[in-house]
Amino acid sequence: MRRIGVVVNPIAGMGGRVGLKGTDGKVEAARERGAAPRAPGRAVAALSALAEYGDEIELLTWGEPMGAGVAREAGFEPVVLGGPATAALTGTTSEDTREATRAFVEAGVDLILFVGGDGTAVDVAETLDTLDEDTPILGVPAGVKIYSSVFGVSPRAAGQIAATVTDTEQAEVNDIDEDDYREGEVVTELRAVATVPRAEERQSSKQLGGGSVETLAEAVAEDTRESVTYVLGPGSTVGAIKSALGFEGSPLGVDVWHNGDVLVRDGSESEILAALGEDNVIVVSPIGGQGFVFGRGNQQLSPVVIEQCEITVVASRRKLDDIGVLHVDTGAPELDEELRGWLEVRVGAFERRLMEVA
Repeated sequence: MRRIGVVVNPIAGMGGRVGLKGTDGKVEAARERGAAPRAPGRAVAALSALAEYGDEIELLTWGEPMGAGVAREAGFEPVVLGGPATAALTGTTSEDTREATRAFVEAGVDLILFVGGDGTAVDVAETLDTLDEDTPILGVPAGVKIYSSVFGVSPRAAGQIAATVTDTEQAEVNDIDEDDYREGEVVTELRAVATVPRAEERQSSKQLGGGSVETLAEAVAEDTRESVTYVLGPGSTVGAIKSALGFEGSPLGVDVWHNGDVLVRDGSESEILAALGEDNVIVVSPIGGQGFVFGRGNQQLSPVVIEQCEITVVASRRKLDDIGVLHVDTGAPELDEELRGWLEVRVGAFERRLMEVA
């Protein structure tokens, strides 16, 4: 019998699709923009995969809205060790996550499975450090920014790893300042080193390095067509394309460009959808070190946006050499499955490279 503690950060990821690039201190702003909770659905997907292992799993969790409800929805009858100190309507806090972590350690769980982003990972890992415990942890990706290497590549992968993998290794827990992130500055900070399951389906730590992409950017800009609306994702590679098109884009946001005009700058999902035309192309670059094309830092490119666009993936040769395979985690399993397979990535003015989307 494997004992797993599950804690959910119910507000994680709410700021992504509405263009806030995070939810720290921005919950009310996200709600005002129409953001819906993302973490519960991700939690159900992970726990449904975990539930496939049936009687081999004993699930311990925290009260609503931090785990009990989604555990029951996935088919478990969990042991509820406690609940958040704050009312559900006023929102949970990082201390609620830390208190749940302490309870899991006291109960002697074999693994702590948390649902959230880097901030949630920091809360869990730092609490374990304070307790001088090395209980393995694993993240179900639900946040906007995920720079740490303690997450599964998808919710389902996290559930499967939690149920089956017992071999462990050490991994970094990183975080960034969201206010700096919203201003276009990305500086990661190592916050902890955690024990995690050793598995190929666990994502790598995001690398911020890159190479020269000027030739690639100029070629992509020259090949744009007047009839097409271009949805340009975040990152330095696509940022070089924005510069080649003659405008300063939002470095960590999504911009929409058509025939010389910037229709949307740093747009939310709804703003992007409103700007789309009959012919649309998304231009994105995979995250260096992780290989995610969709689902990390670009949640504004939601399934409904993606389905209305052709997809162009661009990257430097060096980045692809470091990545190995690509990943997608759009939040829509059927779309993820459609996107998997072999994908042509543009790496130069004329050169393309086939990469597997796993």
